[in-house]
Formats: sequence, structure tokens, C-alpha cells
Amino acid sequence: MASYVMLEQARHVEALVLDVDGILSDGFVTLTNTGDEIKSFDIRDGLGMKLVQKAGIKVIIITGRKSNIVEKRMSDLGVDLVFQGREDKGVALKEACKQLNLTPDDCLYMGDDWPDLSAFAIAGMSVTVPNGHVEVRRRADLVTQAYGGRGAVREVCDMLLMAKGVYDELLEQFLQVAH
Repeated sequence: MASYVMLEQARHVEALVLDVDGILSDGFVTLTNTGDEIKSFDIRDGLGMKLVQKAGIKVIIITGRKSNIVEKRMSDLGVDLVFQGREDKGVALKEACKQLNLTPDDCLYMGDDWPDLSAFAIAGMSVTVPNGHVEVRRRADLVTQAYGGRGAVREVCDMLLMAKGVYDELLEQFLQVAH
């Protein structure tokens, strides 16, 4: 569970910015014999992303690779902005903020490897996963309990919902029994 200090820091977050490989997926690139790529996404992460959007938090994807799979999944989730093929994550974060009238300080950035460090350096809050590179873990404000592609994003989404004071209200909507 996130500490009081983490929750207080998270209370000010206006955008959740996510890397894909290693964060929304397990970081493995699986190719079929025909060269098609396969990615797995944790369904809980997707619901978490939708819930933070209900709470008024923007969701932004910044990934170094280009993938039709990512485009389809993020479109299905209604993600606010998707930047693919971007190794310059800090520059992409600044561009995303400009488009959404935010500052990097308004953002929680979640990444797992060296290309994410330029965004870590300017984001208001930085988060990684337990299997993120040691240099990224060293610089993160928070390291999740869950691994990338295995509910780590949902863990962060729940923290954001708690920090914004809407977790219980949103949970209550799922506890309603249809009559």
C-alpha cells in the first residue's frame, strides 16, 4: 500500500503516462513464424485506466516501438493520447503536455528502462516495476508490488483513485445489484 506521502504526491496528478513494453505488457516480444507480433495485456490494467479517466485523469501512452496491437488496445480503452515509435520519451512527454494543456509536473510517468529516464527526470512523479532496470528503480518515487503486464498499472491506478478520494465511490458502482 502506498504511504501517506505517496498518496499526497499522487493527489496532484492530472495525467497517467505509461510506457508499453515492460509496463502494460510483460516486456517480452513474441513473434509468430509469419513475423506477426503477439502482446498480452492484463485486463485489470485496462479497467484501471478507464477508472482513472472517470476520475478526470488523462491517460497517455509513450512507447519506443510501433505496433498495431498497441493502437487497437489503446483505442478500445479510449486513451487520450498515444505516441508510438518514440525513443525520446522526455520530448514526447513535453509534447503530450502541450497538447493537453498540462505540465510534466502534473504527470505520473511509469516506465521500466533507460529510455524512460528522460521522462522520469521531468515528471511530477515516477513509478516503475520490480523487474525494471536497476537504474530506473533507483530513480523512481515508487516501485510497484506487481510486475509489468501483471497488474502494475492497476496498482498505480488504484493509488491515484485513493489519492483523489474517489476509490470507494467508484467501487460502490460495481457493488450495486441490478434488480
